[in-house]
Amino acid sequence: MDMSGFCLVQTTIDDEIRAEDMAEALVERKLAACVQIAPVKSLYVWKGAPAKEKEYLLSAKARREDFIAIAAAIREMHSYETPEIIALPILAGDPAYLDWALQATEREAG
Repeated sequence: MDMSGFCLVQTTIDDEIRAEDMAEALVERKLAACVQIAPVKSLYVWKGAPAKEKEYLLSAKARREDFIAIAAAIREMHSYETPEIIALPILAGDPAYLDWALQATEREAG
């Protein structure tokens, strides 16, 4: 697989335990090779009103071809009405790391 076959899928959630549960589910389902969780402060406008919230940012290293499945899994587990679900391309990466990510997300055809 060439390097352009991977992406970083991001979402935020308001609870650390839910963040860990979501990360574990994505890795267990082999939709993500790795998910990092970091506390963040988000400032945004929701339904016309400014908001500022403590959230947890999940950054999942995944195959681009799995984005639709990852987005569906996130929506299934998420408590937000409109969760952030975005994918950023991975333009380049260490070949050994990307090989590991490829192996970590290998699923049997079904």
